[in-house]
Amino acid sequence: MALAFLVPAFWGDPRQLVLSLAADGTLLAAGWLTREGVRAAEAYDARKVARRPALPRKILGGVLSAAALFLGGLAQYPAETALELLNPGLFAGAGLALQLLAFGLDPLRDKGATGLDSFQTDRVARAVDEAEGHLAAMKDAILRAGDRTLETRVARFAETARQLFRSVEADPGDLTTARKFLSVYLMGARDATVKFADLYAQNRSTQARANYEALLDDLETTCASRTTALLAGGHTDLDVEISVLRDRLKHET
Repeated sequence: MALAFLVPAFWGDPRQLVLSLAADGTLLAAGWLTREGVRAAEAYDARKVARRPALPRKILGGVLSAAALFLGGLAQYPAETALELLNPGLFAGAGLALQLLAFGLDPLRDKGATGLDSFQTDRVARAVDEAEGHLAAMKDAILRAGDRTLETRVARFAETARQLFRSVEADPGDLTTARKFLSVYLMGARDATVKFADLYAQNRSTQARANYEALLDDLETTCASRTTALLAGGHTDLDVEISVLRDRLKHET
């Protein structure tokens, strides 16, 4: 809809051209910010322990939408006096109100920090952010394989991994070991996915596909059970399992 501002831009005088182009660019930026704000809010809602977004994107998107509508209004209703700014101002106010009603506000405070100091909360949030980055890399990599079934399989794996994140957030008592475990767990899965996707895109090897799916199955079952052991305090067995898992991933990739 932002592109609608381009219609009057090239049918008016230079003032309309500049104001309409500025309105178009500002509204496109507002849409992008709002979309990123919605994604950040969804990630925040899905977590038990989360930091508020550093940048309130949805609110800023609303402000930019208001600015875009104000500029678009000025392009159509030239204002030579303060009173003549009323129409563009009404457009801007309505746009801001409607956007905030439609998309809501950004999370404005940290969540799940009760009983935890800020340092520990930040460590949990950073560990989950890092793990989410590995899952995003897996999702991007498997697209190169060009197989919808495998994309669905990786998405299911990601949901299983996020259940582990929620467990760590619920009991971050020994995050140091948990972070090492998640790092081996997800970095290995990411590397295997990248290499498999490149190989499978070239030769569509059924054996490579079977090996990859078997690896994901093993990671889901074994690592989920070992994460439960970690949170229960079984560190010795877990360290052994991490070593075995690292060797398995090295072999497979």
